[in-house]
Amino acid sequence: MTGQQNVSSGPADPRFFTRSGPFEAQVLADAAEATLVSPREGNMPTEGYVGIAPLQIAGPQDVSFLDNRRYASLLENTKAGLVIVAPAFADKVPAHCAALVSTAPYLAWSRVARLFHPKTPAKAGIHPSAYIAPTAQVDPNCEIGAFVVIEAGAEVGPDCVIGSHVVVGQGVQLGAGCRIGNHVTLSHAVVGERVIILPGARIGQDGFGFAVGPKGFETVPQLGRVVLEHDVEIGANTTIDRGSVNDTVIGAGSRLDNLVQIGHNARLGRCCIVVSQAGISGSTVLEDFVTVAAQAGLIGHIRIGAKARIGAQCGVMSDVESGADVIGSPAMPFREFFRNVAVLRKLAKKASGSADGGSGKE
Repeated sequence: MTGQQNVSSGPADPRFFTRSGPFEAQVLADAAEATLVSPREGNMPTEGYVGIAPLQIAGPQDVSFLDNRRYASLLENTKAGLVIVAPAFADKVPAHCAALVSTAPYLAWSRVARLFHPKTPAKAGIHPSAYIAPTAQVDPNCEIGAFVVIEAGAEVGPDCVIGSHVVVGQGVQLGAGCRIGNHVTLSHAVVGERVIILPGARIGQDGFGFAVGPKGFETVPQLGRVVLEHDVEIGANTTIDRGSVNDTVIGAGSRLDNLVQIGHNARLGRCCIVVSQAGISGSTVLEDFVTVAAQAGLIGHIRIGAKARIGAQCGVMSDVESGADVIGSPAMPFREFFRNVAVLRKLAKKASGSADGGSGKE
């Protein structure tokens, strides 16, 4: 490739991300629900702050933040004009910096970042290569990308953005403000408002259901749906099977990472988190605010209580009580797991020591 490349030195390359601003400090404080503390030396810029940046590269018109004390040394030397910090670090903010003091600095940072970089609004229109079935209903304020297929009876609500090569199957419903990434397929699904589905996800395909007959396997019809409630986010290449008789449900506000598998009839409550490469088998229920860490596997027909946390690579084979923390395979409480590990280490050392001592004696 020839020619000079216009590469941004900071975050949020303008070729890829929308920018807004500048914003005055008090506007940012109100958005973050934080307390504004003026700099001890110098003045805040009258024209406002123009962007966000990490502590180590931020300039006088940038906003930065500190949430982890491991990076506290960066705060001392930052040139940022405004820093979001927890109360414990308020007195360590350099004299030239203003501060936004918050008990939840990362949440405050998220709100400020969304001010500077809001989502790109839908650009109303349908690409000429898209196919819209005559009986489909697509709101005129939607953005429909290249080679999209929207099948008979489907409904797409206002302000949706549908990426290229997406297939919205027969009868599928999308609520207002959904964002569907490239190469997503949706079938047998009812999707709420403001749902985000990242590229490559597969929603609503047959569940893994079969009966064993005298001549081998016989497929069981999968007659349920997938229901994605409001504000759900689905990661890239994640798969969610439709129910066999009951629906597969992902509760409002839940977040599924990339490469997650959800089996038929599974039901996730509100604001659950399922991290990459985890698998949830059919008919398993997660109550509200459950966290499932990476590569965990849950067998079918079990219930995970509200606010339980399932550790990475955990094998869950029975119900988990509300609020419990489990790890290991088979899953067990954290303390029990690490106590077992400690005992095994002691036994291994003892056995090794006995073997070494025995080899030196007659």
